[in-house]
Amino acid sequence: MEVTDVIDKNLVLTGLTARSKDEILRKLCQLLEEQAYLDDADSFLEDVYLREKAGQTGIGNFVAIPHGKSEAVNKIGVAIAINKYEIPWESLDGKGVKVVILFAVGNDTDNAQEHLKLLALFAKKLGKDRVVENLLAAQSVEDVVAAFA
Repeated sequence: MEVTDVIDKNLVLTGLTARSKDEILRKLCQLLEEQAYLDDADSFLEDVYLREKAGQTGIGNFVAIPHGKSEAVNKIGVAIAINKYEIPWESLDGKGVKVVILFAVGNDTDNAQEHLKLLALFAKKLGKDRVVENLLAAQSVEDVVAAFA
């Protein structure tokens, strides 16, 4: 399985002008709900913030990979946002983020295992500077998909 196999183009937003973590997470949760990945965006957002309290999801290089395990999830999904501005975020390198990759995962064991596979898949790609540079420069959904190719 490749990252490009997992990306739903309907869950990718580019050119955002969010100014806060909350704003960008709300947009991604709403998008997941609109695309029927979630039953309840607000409930899922609460679960994401619960996970945020457990540790940093900013992995450095202006990228964050927040996630939440939630009863509100209908099916596993990955929503991606490319923001024009650096927004404050707790991260390993102390910088803010411009790329947010939000994983929506159900609460059961099968979902947890799938979540770990997805995280590993994305982490492998995000460990490459060229991928991150391409994501930061992405202007369209196609640019985001191409960055992971």
